[in-house]
Amino acid sequence: MAENPGKDDRAIVWFDIDNTLYSASTKISHAMGERIHAYFVQLGLSHEEASDLHHHYYKTYGLALRGLVKHHDVDPLDFNDKCDGSLPLEDMIQPDPSIRKLFQDIDRSKARVWALTNAYKTHAIRVLKILNVDDLIDGLVFCDYSDRNFSCKPERAYYDQALEKAGITDPSKCYFIDDSRTNVDAAKNFGWGHCVHFCEHGLTATEGGIEKTIGHNEDLKDDAVATLDELHKVWSELFLA
Repeated sequence: MAENPGKDDRAIVWFDIDNTLYSASTKISHAMGERIHAYFVQLGLSHEEASDLHHHYYKTYGLALRGLVKHHDVDPLDFNDKCDGSLPLEDMIQPDPSIRKLFQDIDRSKARVWALTNAYKTHAIRVLKILNVDDLIDGLVFCDYSDRNFSCKPERAYYDQALEKAGITDPSKCYFIDDSRTNVDAAKNFGWGHCVHFCEHGLTATEGGIEKTIGHNEDLKDDAVATLDELHKVWSELFLA
C-alpha cells in the first residue's frame, strides 16, 4: 500500500471498511459493542453508566474511544488489543468474490482505490486480508492510535489528513462510500465530489452500543445503495467497459 504516492491526477475511490466491505449481517458490530461495553465496565462504571457513556461518546466524537482517551486517560492501543484485536474475525467473515471483482473492475487508469477507517491499522489490514482484497488496495488511512490526539471521522482533520496522505489537492475528485450517514454528509460538506451511503435497509447493527435497525425512520436518499455492486451504475464512469 502506497504511503507517499506523489503527484497523481487520477480520481480516488475511498472505501470505508467495517460494515461496508462486509455486511452488517455478520454481527461484527454487535460483538464489538459487547467488547467496548465490557471495557467501560472495567473502568469501574456500572452497566447503566457504561451504556450511557458509550453512546454519548460515540455521538459526540464519532468514536467511543475518543471519549475514553479524552476523559478517562485510556491507552488507545490497550483498547485496540481488548476490543478490535480480540474479535474472531476469521470465524465471522470470509472472502466475497463479488467484492474482489468490484475492485478489479475499477479502471485503474482513471482511479486509485484506497481504504479509510476509524479503526487502527492492525484491524484494517486484518479485515482486508481476510476479505482477500488487500492486494487491490493502493493505500490505507486509519486512526493512528499510537497518537493520543488522533482524529477520526467525521472530524474535518481526519478527512484533510486523508487527502494529504493520498496526495489529493482537489477533493472533488474523491469518490467515497461509508455505512455512516454522518460520515458521508461530512465528506460532502468538505467538498468530496461523489459520496454514497451504504445502507442495508432493514438489517440490524450496533451503533454506539445501541442496537438499531438500519434505515429505520429514515428516508432513503438518492445517494444510498444497498449493495456494493450498485456502484457499477452509480459510478459507471470509473469502471472498465
